[in-house]
Amino acid sequence: MSDLLERRAALLGPNVPTFYREPVHIVRGDGVWLHDAEGRRYLDCYNNVPHVGHCHPKVVEAIARQSALLNTHTRYLHAGILDYLERLTATFGHGLSQAIMVCTGSEANDIALRMAQAATGRTGLIATDNTYHGNTAAVSALNTRRPPIGGWPPHVRRVPAPDGLVPGGCDGAAFGVNVARAIRELEEAGFGCAALILCPIFANEGLPDVAPGFLDQAAAAVRKAGGLIISDEVQPGFGRLGRQWWGHDWLGFAPDVATMGKPMGNGYPVAGVVARPDVMAAFREAFGYFNTFGGNPVACAAAMAVLDVIEEEGLMDHAARVSDRMAGHLAALSHPLIAGVRARGLFFAVELARDGMPAPEAAEAVVETMKARGILIGRIGRAQHILKLRPPMPFGTAEADFAAEALADSLQEVAV
Repeated sequence: MSDLLERRAALLGPNVPTFYREPVHIVRGDGVWLHDAEGRRYLDCYNNVPHVGHCHPKVVEAIARQSALLNTHTRYLHAGILDYLERLTATFGHGLSQAIMVCTGSEANDIALRMAQAATGRTGLIATDNTYHGNTAAVSALNTRRPPIGGWPPHVRRVPAPDGLVPGGCDGAAFGVNVARAIRELEEAGFGCAALILCPIFANEGLPDVAPGFLDQAAAAVRKAGGLIISDEVQPGFGRLGRQWWGHDWLGFAPDVATMGKPMGNGYPVAGVVARPDVMAAFREAFGYFNTFGGNPVACAAAMAVLDVIEEEGLMDHAARVSDRMAGHLAALSHPLIAGVRARGLFFAVELARDGMPAPEAAEAVVETMKARGILIGRIGRAQHILKLRPPMPFGTAEADFAAEALADSLQEVAV
């Protein structure tokens, strides 16, 4: 372990994060399980990248088969990308019928911002003040962990994120007022409003307790200003919510652009942007965009296999059933620091606070104790005080029971 850490620091440089006080050396995955170099098995309650399960044989076979046949870029004709996008866009409503395939969610969100600017002729962007949308220069200007070099750019406004620890912090009307204020500021500064971008379940914000209709007032303000709405579906998409394929359908709004990433290829680098034809046309007119690896035949084979598994194994219905069971377990948790529990399909959050203030040290202690019990979870929220459980889709009732019991025991070890 120490040798790996030393080599990592020497080769990757400083400040490259790892999970847990003592990092885990993972060497193998299958289904909802990860295995370390010493043969210990961990229940994966963190990763949404292996959406249909680590090393799913159908996805592995599709990648191997297409790799042995052909892999090249999209400037040659190939039916794979067309077959896939016909199937993908059929899951969308709201006129979202055209797409660009890329390799990462960061790329997808970068393109979405440029689409909005091309379609509106404006440059102003709005996001929440506790969000994450990727790593490119453009989307990093929306993120909140570290300010960009030189400070926040003047064409970006960050509005208060929904927050259950703030009185009225999950009120849609108040959120709409803040978005309207941001629009006025952008207009007065000469940028105008190109887009509001958000994750429809506000995942990085901590999965706050918002409800369908929350975005209505904000969306109306953006539409009135001539802006677009971008739905970042990297975390809630592809059926994770159980009863809806996409997060925007759960929250109840019609996006102009939707972006996808991590789960799309079950670990193979696949991501995408879906938009209305008029938005796509504006982007294609303004930018000579081409992505060498985006939509290559192997990527499309992996992505198509993911759709196959979701449908053939009934993973959406499965997610809904397991979510209800896990939500019941979370509601039964008892500890003085629990400020709220939330379930959005196979995405769960337990917020910890002391005297109304975030308790990140308690959340960290629970994460470490869960790891010692053989369960990998994470933290989210402004202060990293919210426990995050976001397992692969095959996560079942037996795993939910196991994780919930371990979570209850781990919480009991945390000092009040």
